[in-house]
Amino acid sequence: MDVKVNDKLVMKKPHPCGCNTFVVTRIGMDFKIKCEKCSHEVMVPRKKVEKNIKKILREE
Repeated sequence: MDVKVNDKLVMKKPHPCGCNTFVVTRIGMDFKIKCEKCSHEVMVPRKKVEKNIKKILREE
């Protein structure tokens, strides 16, 4: 999957705060994603993130 730093990911399941949009801040074996609404940062394994992506929003 072609995910880059600063991409916005719309996920299938929302964060507990209710927002389902996250910004990618780090890529590697794990992804570091930040919730757009509450700014909570989470490290998630790459496989789990790629499975739960609904849409990638890219600002060009």
